[in-house]
Amino acid sequence: MPERPAAIPLTVLTGFLGAGKTTLLNRLLRDPALADAAVLVNEAGEIAVDHLLVEHVADGVVALAGGCLCCSLRGDLIATLEDLLRARDNGRIPPFARLVLETSGLADPGPIFQTLILHPYLAMRYRLASLVAVADATNAPKTVEDHPDARRQIAMADMVAISKTDLAAPEDLARTRALIAKLAPLASIVDATEIDAAQLVAEAPIRARDLTAAPTGHGAISTVSLASEAALTRASYDLFVELLRSAHGPKLLRLKGLVKIAEEPDRPLVLQGVRHIFAEPRFLDAWPDGDARTRLVAIGENLAPDLLAGLYAAFAGQAAPDRPDRDALFDNPLAPRGRGLLG
Repeated sequence: MPERPAAIPLTVLTGFLGAGKTTLLNRLLRDPALADAAVLVNEAGEIAVDHLLVEHVADGVVALAGGCLCCSLRGDLIATLEDLLRARDNGRIPPFARLVLETSGLADPGPIFQTLILHPYLAMRYRLASLVAVADATNAPKTVEDHPDARRQIAMADMVAISKTDLAAPEDLARTRALIAKLAPLASIVDATEIDAAQLVAEAPIRARDLTAAPTGHGAISTVSLASEAALTRASYDLFVELLRSAHGPKLLRLKGLVKIAEEPDRPLVLQGVRHIFAEPRFLDAWPDGDARTRLVAIGENLAPDLLAGLYAAFAGQAAPDRPDRDALFDNPLAPRGRGLLG
């Protein structure tokens, strides 16, 4: 039986209209760190490809009809991602080792995450490495206030690159940084002029200190966190996740963290989810920083401050959930039947 190919890390580059995503990509396309990457852009015509030739391979970059590899996203995301894999597997394009996906300025990144998690083939072939958001230093606070999608783009990010810092007054830049820190407490914040291609495509690390964020909020978006010495059994983990996503999933923009499983206390379980969709659970070889505690952070809309702590404590203590939550779980068509998430 042929060995399953390693999953290709995928970086999502997002940002509201005019934030500077395309400017950033234009600057980074010549960077050697992208020599083995495919770049899937929203509008190929906006990318400066004067150094590329259509239907020709040059300097490790492929130019396709209508764009480059650097190729353009035309309509269906699933079909485009599948087409790239077929071309790669058939030898029609070089075997790219990573993929950068630029979203449209009005896109909510959530459905992209869900596609990568739910689609059986794409979930096997691609692995979400990170979400990088670009924010305009000159007007990010107003954009975030006026447009919910802009709030979500920043709130879900692993890294936020601040653009147009040379055009912003010091007080505007300070406000933008403070806003990002509230919306995305887990994200690293960088100047867009200083980010390089290696940073863009780097996988977002899971670090212990990132998972102990203090509760924050901006408008309807809030962040809640949990740290616990208690472990979940495999069975209680299944119930915890199913209740979390069935009862609270619509509010969750992003959930990430490490869970201590009683049957595997030396290996943390990585938990990541968007809305009610959760990635396939996987174990790390060891606890980051040696801190063997469950740590979870949820970013969402109108989250209760005790959402994670109360729910986790109930299942860690193997207590029965309250009647309304029990009904939400077991009357839900998504409730587990038979085998659980961890087998």
